[in-house]
Amino acid sequence: MLQSPVILVLDLLGTFAFALNGALTAARAARLDLIGVLVLGMMTALGGGILRDLLINVPPATFGDLRYLAAAAGGALLAFLLSVELERFTRLITVFDAIGLSVFCVTGASKALDAGLGGVQAVLLGVITAVGGGTLRDVVVQRVPTVLTSDFYAVPALVGAALAIAALQLDLPELVGALVPAAIAFTIRMLGVRFNLRVPRPRQHRLRGAADDPDR
Repeated sequence: MLQSPVILVLDLLGTFAFALNGALTAARAARLDLIGVLVLGMMTALGGGILRDLLINVPPATFGDLRYLAAAAGGALLAFLLSVELERFTRLITVFDAIGLSVFCVTGASKALDAGLGGVQAVLLGVITAVGGGTLRDVVVQRVPTVLTSDFYAVPALVGAALAIAALQLDLPELVGALVPAAIAFTIRMLGVRFNLRVPRPRQHRLRGAADDPDR
């Protein structure tokens, strides 16, 4: 399946950013060796795209274009070599994750739409592309996946993917239709982190103690 230069560049950028994030997580949380860092970084970077391509029944782009493997390996190796220096900037892990999330939700949705899927299905696959690699990463390091613990993780991916599909259907210029949704998704994610934003949750029944019981 052919893809435009804009989508390719964004895809490689997201791959590199997610590889950095996954490798930094491995070096920081799991204390893995070089092989472990490379594996976890590449898994984070490539996992979501592979899941998407398998679901739309096309050969995974990772195995047909060495640039994806190079971007993933390069990002993971850079994080391994500079792990001590990057540890001083703990926010970088979140920033790299937000970059990968925002870019992949756009490219994933665009590729799904190009494969002939409907708009709703394309949005869902955009979200899967964005959160799939990070979910695999968290499972491997025995953490509850971020998508299940952070209210504003899946939401930015959903918004970015939906905006990307809307831009494509409105025939907006490709660069605008890709960069603007990615930028909006990134902004939402970082605002969620900065202000600890949460989506509404179901009300929970609070059990009263003996002192609150009117019958006692």
